Amino acid sequence: MAQEELNFKRIIPIAIVIVAIFVLIAFWSRMTITIDAGNSGVLFKTFGGGLDTETTYGEGFHFLAPWNKMFVYEVRQQEVSEDMNVLSSNGLEISVDVSIWYQPEWKKLGLLHSQIGQNYLQRIVVPSLRASTRSVIGRYTPEEIYSTKRDVIQDEIFQETTSILSEKYVQVNKILIRSIVLPPTIKTAIERKLKQEQESLEYEFKIEKAQKEAERQRIDAEGKATANRILSESLTEKILKEKGIVATIELANSPNTKVVIIGNSKDGLPLILGDLK
Repeated sequence: MAQEELNFKRIIPIAIVIVAIFVLIAFWSRMTITIDAGNSGVLFKTFGGGLDTETTYGEGFHFLAPWNKMFVYEVRQQEVSEDMNVLSSNGLEISVDVSIWYQPEWKKLGLLHSQIGQNYLQRIVVPSLRASTRSVIGRYTPEEIYSTKRDVIQDEIFQETTSILSEKYVQVNKILIRSIVLPPTIKTAIERKLKQEQESLEYEFKIEKAQKEAERQRIDAEGKATANRILSESLTEKILKEKGIVATIELANSPNTKVVIIGNSKDGLPLILGDLK
């Protein structure tokens, strides 16, 4: 009897270890979790006050009690696009393809899960994008949307969407208008008007260029006329005689000069200079 009791006492620790190993194997997947790169988690404590909104768990391996649960979110930048029909300021329907770059706020991931949940993309991101796009585009005419105001519209959609989602723990990084499609008749009319405006600008440029060239020629002619008048006023009879004498001497000293005949009056220059060979 004593031997049996001794054997039983020996078996109990072994049994406990076996049971512990079995429980560990059975619940290992619930007691550990590996959060992949670009993801983070929030912990729900079944017997510890529910969702922990203060702590965000980063990438890597984590232990947790088997009765608790970790909710994993992708926290990298993500993109979603929406193709929608919106109305311009004058009531015309326009097709717009717009996309948003977004990501959840890391430090407030617990609040995002508590108040909105893992389906926050469809619950708040897409509706906010659609509402902002409709609101902003509704302020502009088709011509402004198609030609001059595209970047402005893009910035305004970004500002409005950011304002909405900032209170919902989602960060907006960028809004992109990928395409705008107008009704064919409106598009044709706008393109024709833009072409006419471009031709008008080109014509005005040519006129302005011609006017500038005419002004340049006038100034150039006036400059030459002024120079000639000054030169004419400075050339007295004595100066002209002096220049004539200098020129005559230079010609006489030239090796190719044989006879130089200058002057036809008693006050003229010497009649013959140079080599008479």
